Amino acid sequence: MDGFDMEAGSAESGFGPEPGAEELWAALRDEAVAAAHSEPVLRGLLELAVLRHESLAPALAALLARKLSEALMPAERLEDLVRAAGQALIGLAAADLAANRRRDPAARGWLTPFLHYKGFHALSWHRVAHGLWREGRFDLALYLQSRCSLVFGVDIHPAVPVGRGVFIDHATGVVVGETAVIGNDVSILQEVTLGGTGKQRGDRHPKVRDGVLLSAGAKVLGNIEIGRGAKVGAGSVVLADVPPCATVAGVPARVVGWCRDAVPALAMDQSLPPGTA
Repeated sequence: MDGFDMEAGSAESGFGPEPGAEELWAALRDEAVAAAHSEPVLRGLLELAVLRHESLAPALAALLARKLSEALMPAERLEDLVRAAGQALIGLAAADLAANRRRDPAARGWLTPFLHYKGFHALSWHRVAHGLWREGRFDLALYLQSRCSLVFGVDIHPAVPVGRGVFIDHATGVVVGETAVIGNDVSILQEVTLGGTGKQRGDRHPKVRDGVLLSAGAKVLGNIEIGRGAKVGAGSVVLADVPPCATVAGVPARVVGWCRDAVPALAMDQSLPPGTA
């Protein structure tokens, strides 16, 4: 599968270089060994998910397949789809996992987001579906979208390109429409919508540039641009372009300040300037 198109960009620039897949895997496996020793009831799960595998690629394929399998689509067939995505997927997944660990203070190491964070799982499956979409395998890509929506509560159209180092925190209720674009180092919280404004066809969804923070419950609607390094406040409804480095909030959203953090998505500070109504 050669459908991955979002390899450019240096994710996590605010935290230094990303760990490579091999380095990440070694740390993740060490954590799994320690967890199996301290919590024997989890030993079987950890063996199946991590310890029996030699690298991140087969472990991720097996984990994702188990998460999404159903009677008519067994895990073995889904695992083959993830494996077919190849090293392009593994590089992106490593960057996403690094984003989860570094931006979520609840993430205790690498093992927790790898095993348990449905935002990471849903995004990894979206990357597989996007590759299929670009190859013209629309029916299979849409099937994966439907399963992710049902299992994870995350509904991203498979046509959407997503950059490196993206963090979908909590993930429940995230909806992203067909012609949206999500850049590198973006952070998206629960109940965010990147949607249209009605029944228009064609290019009708938001373009979210690098380093943007979309706070909880934000609704961004229409073919508009959220500029690089912008922040959208929780519960806001955004109907117009947002300049780079602006902080917007409200219904409808308006500019209430400008960046205090070099990359809002990395800082994960959802607070607004004092006096913001």
